[in-house]
Amino acid sequence: MKISIGNDHAGTEYKQAIVKHLEAKGIHIINHGTNTSNSVDYPDFVHPVANDVENNEVDFGILICGSGNGVSMTANKHKGVRAGLCWTKEIAALARQHNNANILSIPSRFTALQQAIEMVDTFLETPFEGGRHQNRVDKIPLQC
Repeated sequence: MKISIGNDHAGTEYKQAIVKHLEAKGIHIINHGTNTSNSVDYPDFVHPVANDVENNEVDFGILICGSGNGVSMTANKHKGVRAGLCWTKEIAALARQHNNANILSIPSRFTALQQAIEMVDTFLETPFEGGRHQNRVDKIPLQC
Protein backbone atom coordinates (compact mmCIF):
# COMPACT_ATOMS: atom_id res chain seq x y z
CA MET A 1 0.00 0.00 0.00
CA LYS A 2 1.16 3.53 -0.79
CA ILE A 3 -0.09 6.60 1.13
CA SER A 4 0.42 10.29 0.43
CA ILE A 5 0.37 12.46 3.53
CA GLY A 6 0.35 16.22 4.04
CA ASN A 7 -0.03 18.60 6.93
CA ASP A 8 0.32 22.17 8.03
CA HIS A 9 2.03 23.39 11.20
CA ALA A 10 -0.88 22.22 13.41
CA GLY A 11 -0.50 18.66 12.17
CA THR A 12 3.25 18.06 12.31
CA GLU A 13 3.26 16.03 15.53
CA TYR A 14 0.35 13.89 14.36
CA LYS A 15 1.88 13.40 10.92
CA GLN A 16 5.16 12.21 12.38
CA ALA A 17 3.41 9.69 14.65
CA ILE A 18 1.15 8.44 11.84
CA VAL A 19 4.08 8.04 9.45
CA LYS A 20 6.02 6.06 12.07
CA HIS A 21 2.94 3.89 12.73
CA LEU A 22 2.31 3.18 9.05
CA GLU A 23 5.95 2.55 8.16
CA ALA A 24 6.09 -0.02 10.98
CA LYS A 25 3.31 -1.83 9.09
CA GLY A 26 5.37 -1.79 5.90
CA ILE A 27 3.28 0.92 4.21
CA HIS A 28 5.14 3.21 1.79
CA ILE A 29 4.65 6.91 2.64
CA ILE A 30 5.06 9.97 0.42
CA ASN A 31 5.45 12.95 2.75
CA HIS A 32 4.29 16.26 1.32
CA GLY A 33 3.80 17.91 4.72
CA THR A 34 5.82 20.40 6.68
CA ASN A 35 8.13 19.00 9.32
CA THR A 36 8.10 22.04 11.60
CA SER A 37 5.63 23.97 13.71
CA ASN A 38 6.37 27.22 11.82
CA SER A 39 3.21 28.72 10.33
CA VAL A 40 2.58 27.66 6.72
CA ASP A 41 -0.26 27.82 4.20
CA TYR A 42 -2.03 24.45 4.15
CA PRO A 43 -2.96 24.50 0.41
CA ASP A 44 0.75 24.29 -0.42
CA PHE A 45 0.82 20.85 1.23
CA VAL A 46 -2.67 19.68 0.26
CA HIS A 47 -2.45 20.03 -3.51
CA PRO A 48 0.48 17.58 -3.87
CA VAL A 49 -1.42 14.94 -1.84
CA ALA A 50 -4.62 15.52 -3.82
CA ASN A 51 -2.63 15.31 -7.07
CA ASP A 52 -1.21 11.95 -5.99
CA VAL A 53 -4.73 10.65 -5.32
CA GLU A 54 -6.22 12.24 -8.44
CA ASN A 55 -3.50 10.70 -10.63
CA ASN A 56 -3.80 7.26 -8.98
CA GLU A 57 -0.19 7.38 -7.82
CA VAL A 58 -1.21 6.28 -4.31
CA ASP A 59 -3.91 4.17 -2.72
CA PHE A 60 -5.07 6.86 -0.27
CA GLY A 61 -4.22 10.28 1.11
CA ILE A 62 -4.11 11.59 4.66
CA LEU A 63 -4.31 15.31 5.46
CA ILE A 64 -3.93 16.96 8.85
CA CYS A 65 -4.55 20.52 10.03
CA GLY A 66 -6.02 22.12 13.13
CA SER A 67 -9.71 21.83 12.21
CA GLY A 68 -9.42 19.49 9.23
CA ASN A 69 -11.72 21.81 7.30
CA GLY A 70 -9.19 23.75 5.25
CA VAL A 71 -7.35 20.68 4.05
CA SER A 72 -10.60 18.88 3.23
CA MET A 73 -12.05 21.83 1.30
CA THR A 74 -8.86 22.25 -0.69
CA ALA A 75 -8.49 18.56 -1.53
CA ASN A 76 -12.11 18.27 -2.64
CA LYS A 77 -11.46 20.78 -5.43
CA HIS A 78 -9.53 18.04 -7.25
CA LYS A 79 -11.32 15.79 -9.71
CA GLY A 80 -11.99 12.34 -8.30
CA VAL A 81 -10.97 13.27 -4.78
CA ARG A 82 -13.38 12.53 -1.95
CA ALA A 83 -11.79 13.86 1.23
CA GLY A 84 -13.72 13.01 4.37
CA LEU A 85 -13.33 15.08 7.52
CA CYS A 86 -13.39 12.57 10.38
CA TRP A 87 -13.05 12.89 14.14
CA THR A 88 -13.87 9.32 15.24
CA LYS A 89 -13.01 5.90 13.86
CA GLU A 90 -16.73 5.26 13.32
CA ILE A 91 -17.00 8.28 11.02
CA ALA A 92 -13.81 7.18 9.25
CA ALA A 93 -15.39 3.78 8.61
CA LEU A 94 -18.55 5.35 7.23
CA ALA A 95 -16.55 7.72 5.02
CA ARG A 96 -15.02 4.64 3.38
CA GLN A 97 -18.09 2.36 3.44
CA HIS A 98 -20.67 4.84 2.18
CA ASN A 99 -18.71 7.59 0.42
CA ASN A 100 -15.68 5.75 -0.94
CA ALA A 101 -13.51 8.49 0.57
CA ASN A 102 -9.96 8.36 -0.73
CA ILE A 103 -8.47 11.02 1.56
CA LEU A 104 -8.82 11.11 5.34
CA SER A 105 -8.81 14.63 6.80
CA ILE A 106 -7.90 14.79 10.49
CA PRO A 107 -8.55 17.75 12.82
CA SER A 108 -5.51 17.62 15.11
CA ARG A 109 -6.87 20.19 17.54
CA PHE A 110 -10.05 18.21 18.10
CA THR A 111 -8.82 14.60 18.26
CA ALA A 112 -6.33 12.86 20.52
CA LEU A 113 -3.26 11.41 18.82
CA GLN A 114 -4.21 7.80 19.62
CA GLN A 115 -7.70 8.49 18.28
CA ALA A 116 -6.18 9.83 15.04
CA ILE A 117 -4.05 6.69 14.63
CA GLU A 118 -7.13 4.52 15.18
CA MET A 119 -8.97 6.56 12.52
CA VAL A 120 -6.13 5.99 10.07
CA ASP A 121 -6.16 2.23 10.66
CA THR A 122 -9.93 2.07 10.33
CA PHE A 123 -9.93 4.20 7.18
CA LEU A 124 -7.26 2.09 5.48
CA GLU A 125 -8.82 -1.24 6.47
CA THR A 126 -12.46 -0.45 5.63
CA PRO A 127 -13.68 -1.33 2.14
CA PHE A 128 -16.23 0.63 0.12
CA GLU A 129 -19.58 -1.18 0.23
CA GLY A 130 -20.62 -0.20 -3.29
CA GLY A 131 -24.20 -1.17 -4.07
CA ARG A 132 -26.66 1.62 -3.38
CA HIS A 133 -23.77 3.83 -2.27
CA GLN A 134 -22.09 3.67 -5.70
CA ASN A 135 -25.05 5.46 -7.29
CA ARG A 136 -24.67 8.29 -4.76
CA VAL A 137 -20.91 8.54 -5.18
CA ASP A 138 -21.40 8.71 -8.96
CA LYS A 139 -23.56 11.83 -8.45
CA ILE A 140 -20.88 13.75 -6.53
CA PRO A 141 -19.01 15.28 -9.52
CA LEU A 142 -20.74 18.23 -11.17
CA GLN A 143 -22.46 17.25 -14.38
CA CYS A 144 -21.99 20.46 -16.40
